Amino acid sequence: MTRMQKIGVVLGLALVASFTLLRATDPPLLRQIRDITFDEYQRITPRKFENTPVRVIDIDEASLREFGQWPWPRDRLALLVQRLSDMGAAAIAFDVLFAEADRLSPRSIMRDVAGVDPTLLSRLPDNDQLFAQAIADKPVVLGFGLSMDGSYKPPVKAGFAFTGESPFNAPPRMTAATPVRPQLQINATGLGHISLNPGTYSATVRRVPLLLSDGEQLYPNLALEALRVAQGASTYIVAAAPDIPDTLTSIKVGDFVVPVTSSGELWLYTSPDIADRYISAGKVLAPDGPAPEVAAAVQGSIVFVGTSSAGLQDIRTTALGENVPGVSIHAQTVEQILSGHFLSRPDWADGMEILLIAVLGTCLVIVTTFVSPAVGLAWGLIVTALAFASSWFAFSRWGLLFDPLAPIVAASIIHFAATSFRILVIDRERREVRKAFGQYLSPSLLHRIEHNPDALRLGGDDRELTVMFVDVRGFTTLSERLQPAEVVRFLNTLLDALSRHVVANEGTLDKFIGDSIMAFWNAPVDVADHPAKAVRAALAMRETLATLNATDAFGFGEEYKVGIGIGIHTGLACVGNMGAESRFNYSAVGDAVNVSARIEGCCKEVGFDILVSETTAAALPHFALLDAGSLGLKGKSTRTRLYATLGDETVGLSATFALLETAHQALVEAFATRSTDSRKLLARVRQRAQPYPATLPEFYRRLARRGDHFREIPTEVPAPLSEQAS
Repeated sequence: MTRMQKIGVVLGLALVASFTLLRATDPPLLRQIRDITFDEYQRITPRKFENTPVRVIDIDEASLREFGQWPWPRDRLALLVQRLSDMGAAAIAFDVLFAEADRLSPRSIMRDVAGVDPTLLSRLPDNDQLFAQAIADKPVVLGFGLSMDGSYKPPVKAGFAFTGESPFNAPPRMTAATPVRPQLQINATGLGHISLNPGTYSATVRRVPLLLSDGEQLYPNLALEALRVAQGASTYIVAAAPDIPDTLTSIKVGDFVVPVTSSGELWLYTSPDIADRYISAGKVLAPDGPAPEVAAAVQGSIVFVGTSSAGLQDIRTTALGENVPGVSIHAQTVEQILSGHFLSRPDWADGMEILLIAVLGTCLVIVTTFVSPAVGLAWGLIVTALAFASSWFAFSRWGLLFDPLAPIVAASIIHFAATSFRILVIDRERREVRKAFGQYLSPSLLHRIEHNPDALRLGGDDRELTVMFVDVRGFTTLSERLQPAEVVRFLNTLLDALSRHVVANEGTLDKFIGDSIMAFWNAPVDVADHPAKAVRAALAMRETLATLNATDAFGFGEEYKVGIGIGIHTGLACVGNMGAESRFNYSAVGDAVNVSARIEGCCKEVGFDILVSETTAAALPHFALLDAGSLGLKGKSTRTRLYATLGDETVGLSATFALLETAHQALVEAFATRSTDSRKLLARVRQRAQPYPATLPEFYRRLARRGDHFREIPTEVPAPLSEQAS
């Protein structure tokens, strides 16, 4: 590397660092550009309007002309609630503030008239009282707004359950709220805030805060509360990221799990504003009663009462560039949850984009400096196309939001700067060098001196390995009920947590095969006691999975537990670089790999999560192992003895396990001799297995039907590994 090349690389990397730092600070301008990009994605493919059971009861211009200006007297709102309830509305949510007494109430009007008999006042109707009576025992949700004054905070009508870290500092902060009339807030079934973009810099509503927090209590928004009331649910389940404070991941309300941003916001996937979403309030309040088509639209629906009148100034801008009533945003929030069409920006997206700027910028600096500006330009154009294509594909296929512009713009500027420097300095120097050395060296030799490629060798070696296969139980069924993005998040969570134990126990992660893991021990370097370390990794995986299930880390709820099967075998295999000269992997092949995979498949038949072969079991003298019988493996002429792994040496040397092992061995011998005592012995084994409720009940339930697996002992005893190697 010449001195000028070094200077070019240093200057280029300094520019890369500057852009990386700029993106890490994420100034408002970059956020605005990113949001505009995501808006354009939605404008190209907006969410399609589906006929979900959600309607807006619109206090529109026609209704105001017929019934007078807003606010209406609350006895009319009482009639509105009564008619909606009679038509079978699942929930009635008011995008209206009821902070003050009804000034149109007869009692309020006459109170201000001098000389009115107080006894007459008490006999006059009170519209607030009528409205409160109308909403009692009905699925009515009232709204409250944010306030900078006072200390009022509304009661919370639902409970909250939490998983992960504390969520109270994650949502936007609420210091005070606009008060709700006392009797109204008592009689309402739900209360939710109506703020759509508190504290944001943009007038466009792109994210809806589903929760607010005062630091001690969470407050749901109007749409979320309406969905809860419609389902008759009593509790929200808020999932926070494990070990990451102030980071939310999802909110479960009734039967619906809603992915949210780290602050509890829902990315709004907007559909066009169409008339089918709205029902005029005048049609509900018609003197002759609602028309049959109105009743049919309201029945079973979540209805939001709000206004589209421009004079009432509740107009918002969506990502599609449309000006819509604020109540429409609440309705679209519920529509989106019911349809399951979500947008999400993963918490790691910012880190990935920052990393892309650093990596792409560094690569462009190196390619432009040491190869050629033309190659750098071609590579940059390919990366640009891939970035746009990947970002668009992630949005259109899974609803994931990744910013392609920041890395592309930064990389383009970096490439231009590096190219300019090279043209001015480095390329001129190279031409001089090539001209001088071209008189002494052939072009091909000169090319080799410039590039100096390294050679790589294909091939492998026979080694004694302990091979492990891990597979998720019921993954096909599970993937059918999840969205693709949810499947990816589930696999990432599970496989990341399990694979760490392979590395922690000196194993080699070979590959991930869909929902499976292949790993092996004793290559590429020697690992002492590799069978024991492989089994320790499997036991640690069992404990980790139990923790993930207990904390509902996958967001499936307590009723669904994820299970795995693990098969382990020790034997000879060929391990090394395999593939083509241009592309290869470091992997293992051979009978030991096939046997391990077949053993993992036997976990379903045996009803146990960790099975090891007889060869592996021979290297675990003090582990808690139970004879699982001899099973036929596909491709093997004789049956293979398997062992269920209950625990390590601590469990294996315990008095509790000694009693269980003695009873289990007696049962195995009874099966082998067809003894009539097998039922009595099975009952004894089950009694002594009670200290291990999480692993053994299903094993012994199936064992009662697998007596033949203990009567046919393999006629061929596996040779010692030392003899196999020879």
